Amino acid sequence: MTESTAFVVTLSCPDRPGIVHAVAGALLGAGCNIADSQQYGSPTTGNFFMRVEATTSSTQAELAAALQPVAETFGMTWQINPVGQKVRTLILCSKDAHCLNDLLFQQRTGTLPIEVPAIVSNHRDLESLAEFYGIPFHHIPVTADTKPQAEATLLKLIAEHDVELTVLARYMQVLSNDLCTELNGRAINIHHSFLPSFKGAKPYHQAHARGVKIIGATAHYVTADLDEGPIIEQEVIRVDHARTAAQFVQMGRDVEGRTLAQAVQWHAEHRVLLDGTRTVVFN
Repeated sequence: MTESTAFVVTLSCPDRPGIVHAVAGALLGAGCNIADSQQYGSPTTGNFFMRVEATTSSTQAELAAALQPVAETFGMTWQINPVGQKVRTLILCSKDAHCLNDLLFQQRTGTLPIEVPAIVSNHRDLESLAEFYGIPFHHIPVTADTKPQAEATLLKLIAEHDVELTVLARYMQVLSNDLCTELNGRAINIHHSFLPSFKGAKPYHQAHARGVKIIGATAHYVTADLDEGPIIEQEVIRVDHARTAAQFVQMGRDVEGRTLAQAVQWHAEHRVLLDGTRTVVFN
């Protein structure tokens, strides 16, 4: 008996009748058994999104060949990936350890389907944490004068390690417009605020000054517009007037770690599709 492999197919295209039927027919033709299928048609943008998990004895190339005519007919942007295949992920960090530690711990325990070939930081504070997890640490200092060279070095590392996803785990540097364009849809940032409120630096202090009753964290794709990329996941916790700004910071750490890890997991499981400035996240 031929062994079956599970694949996940994700696609987006302009919405029109017949897409689900055509995709299901192509999968049937490739000998697939559909285990899970989710779809969404956006009434706002007119785009259609679909995520299908299927098992088949066909190879990935044979499955792609079966789907290619359908993709061309409907003008699809699409991908096929083996279910559970680890996404090669480079992590950027600065001095705060909590988000980096959460990602590395969950990666080690198998919760996150990622493989981390390198950690990059503009400081050396977290080098010992990288060593603890046995992951190469690259110190790339960044100043206004050296930023172009630093980003060129970062891009070289991304290419050398075949990196598919870059995660900014409290990396306290603003990426250049060119780098944001290069990493479009492949870089996730955690911002310690419930966006769109309190963008930029010291958001907890901004929130405290406004007397907010909830604080939170937002994981989003990186774009050239600071803290305005498509949002993947958000979480909030309640605070009150008696809390100081320093307590806001302390309380927010767990939320930041959970929110970023959840966004990375959904991305790595190919559950997140871009719809302009928004995302479609299949559960």
